[in-house]
Amino acid sequence: MLLHVTHETRYEYAPPVETAQHLAHLKPLATDSQRLVSHKLAIEPAPAPAQRSEVADLYGNTRAFFALEATHDRLVVTAESVVETSVPVLPATVARELPWESVRERFRFRKDATFDAASEFVFPSPYVPRHDDFTAYARASFVPGRPTFDVAMDLTERMYEDFAYDADSTEINTPAVEALAQRKGVCQDFAHIMIACFRTMGLPARYVSGYLLTQPPPGQPRLVGADASHAWVSVYLPGDGPEGVGSQGGWADFDPTNGRQPGEDYVTLAIGRDYSDVSPMRGVLHGGARHTLRVGVTVQPVGEVIEGLPQTRTQSPSQDKESP
Repeated sequence: MLLHVTHETRYEYAPPVETAQHLAHLKPLATDSQRLVSHKLAIEPAPAPAQRSEVADLYGNTRAFFALEATHDRLVVTAESVVETSVPVLPATVARELPWESVRERFRFRKDATFDAASEFVFPSPYVPRHDDFTAYARASFVPGRPTFDVAMDLTERMYEDFAYDADSTEINTPAVEALAQRKGVCQDFAHIMIACFRTMGLPARYVSGYLLTQPPPGQPRLVGADASHAWVSVYLPGDGPEGVGSQGGWADFDPTNGRQPGEDYVTLAIGRDYSDVSPMRGVLHGGARHTLRVGVTVQPVGEVIEGLPQTRTQSPSQDKESP
């Protein structure tokens, strides 16, 4: 699929902000199943930011930095991307049938063991702590001898059945264990819970931020800005060589919010240990004691953009609850 993504973040400040520095993760990744065709990042108000740069972070995500030194009472950041997507395919060398207990053993610390970069995603992180409640929920999926891929698919489907999507039930700082207890939240919460289940069982899992192509009701136009950022989970499957040496492992994606694996209708934006590594926008401000935030996301096939399909503009709060 060839998808056009527009992600607009709008802040209104009172009193005005005197100076500000911001970091943004808004440029889609290039992956084996995704090609970035074009990307541009527009920043208002004028004049242009006093400083602006792009660098790759530890995980290969593009991190944009910009600094504003003129007083302003609003900030509008618009990322516009065109991405060619295909159905993700695991490398043939992945040990898809390897029992989860064997994968766990590969990531136990042993002196002089071969380093696997995926081991970083076994440890707790700011939004994904260790807790016995995650272990208790995970056990029903971690059946002895079950392949890791099947464990992940079972947990994905269980969460889809057990949890209710409720945008008003959590905030950005709501602990994942609280969302687990109340069995409701948003995609960010569900991703953190699933990652925590894997890590407490000793297996690597990482957070993926991105977008999902949604379909308007039959006969209705696509609402511009009515979509939202999305989040899901990647689970690591080692290669089939001894201890994974000499063979390529791979990451398989799972979406507990929708009870499925992501396909060509998903756009990957960034990957990290949890939301704290990939938040779309964050900043440090001087001034602006109060602010309001509105986020509008539109994902549509490029053909709709070219044809000029009639559209109605709207904006909705971000499901990712972006930071100031």
